[in-house]
Amino acid sequence: MSFTVIVLLTIVVLLALFLPFTMHVVEKELEIFLFVLGILAVSISRAWSGHLIIEALREPVAISLAVLITGLLFRKFRMQINKVIELIEIKTGLKPSIFCIVFILSLLSSVITAIVAALVLCEITTTLKLSRRDTVHVIVMGCFAIGLGAVLTPLGEPLSTIVTSKLSGPPHNAHFGYLFMLLWKFILPGVILFSFFAARVKDGQNKTAAQLEHEDVKDILTRAAKVFLFVTALVLFGRGLMPLAEISIMKLSAWALYWANIISAILDNATLAAIEILPSMTNKQIEFLLIALVVSGGFLIPGNIPNIICASKFKIKSKEWAKAALPVGIAVMFIYFIILSAMPNI
Repeated sequence: MSFTVIVLLTIVVLLALFLPFTMHVVEKELEIFLFVLGILAVSISRAWSGHLIIEALREPVAISLAVLITGLLFRKFRMQINKVIELIEIKTGLKPSIFCIVFILSLLSSVITAIVAALVLCEITTTLKLSRRDTVHVIVMGCFAIGLGAVLTPLGEPLSTIVTSKLSGPPHNAHFGYLFMLLWKFILPGVILFSFFAARVKDGQNKTAAQLEHEDVKDILTRAAKVFLFVTALVLFGRGLMPLAEISIMKLSAWALYWANIISAILDNATLAAIEILPSMTNKQIEFLLIALVVSGGFLIPGNIPNIICASKFKIKSKEWAKAALPVGIAVMFIYFIILSAMPNI
């Protein structure tokens, strides 16, 4: 690979890392921005092929359809769902209800997608009529849990879709259940822990509810289309940057890769996965990389799609989110690091 190609691909990476964080218009139109960068990256590395184009159009289909179908179903049955939640709260109490809701949504997110799980979490949290402080707390802990749970299948979120796609060939031969078998022993305890944290709210206080605008069919269709474009962009982006990744990422140890990926707090973790995941990685490296991405992705609002959705719905400010997320998130990062370091290499 020539020096010019290295420089140009490095510029593309820097644009992807910093422009969404510094320019509102880029953050708002992130899908289009990454799609353009994906085309640039593939063009610079001269990686265009018929197979790549087919892959870029095929990979987003499942997750986009899941977003569309579950969004339409939730819209149709919203009232019934709210009644069920109110009944559960009456029967079990507020804290057990929150624990069960976050836990179930987090596991379901791997099937209904993290996006739909986040939307359901917003609606349910409104039904619970929590105070502002507790609302922010439940949303932040819930997004941590959803981000973890969604990584278990390719349907869950763009990150898992991209990872499964990039590891679909030898030696990993990733299939639909690959990430579940690799990560469930780390993900399930994390989901339980964040569900427990989410349930730590104050009972018996004066409650005021935030009112959310209901989505129409156009909103749901638009969201599904944006998800399709987003995943397509990441397929192109990851393939175009593969030459750069092969001479840089693979030189890092598993622990260095883990802490370097705290940058996922300011950049959607699917983008980083598209850059970093390589078929030549060991299972150990993949575990370190993915756990770091999904946990640190909850630190700040830009780190994950569920964060962005929920923060927008409840108008949560960056400082509010960071205050609720960073102490717990950093502690969990250290816990996972110790556990992963203690696990044998496979």
